[in-house]
Amino acid sequence: MEVYGNNQGNYNQPYRSEKKVAAGILAILLGGLAIHKFYLGYTKAGIIQLILSIVTCGTIGGLIGLIEGIIYLTKSDEEFDRTYVQNQKEWF
Repeated sequence: MEVYGNNQGNYNQPYRSEKKVAAGILAILLGGLAIHKFYLGYTKAGIIQLILSIVTCGTIGGLIGLIEGIIYLTKSDEEFDRTYVQNQKEWF
């Protein structure tokens, strides 16, 4: 039994759920550092959020992280996968 999916790109439930939860927790706890952006592969968005955090002493970047973390955790696994993994939506 495969845990991480097959060659056709279909993912099993544990993989999506783990990625969603990890990204959500990273966003809430370390949102000002944009770790969740880098975790999801959004390097450009991560750098932008990190610069915003530096310029605003963490206020804007931390707020963005908190909002995104809540959004990530409230989406279904399928919706998270479709939106942030397959379609690569970088912001909210």
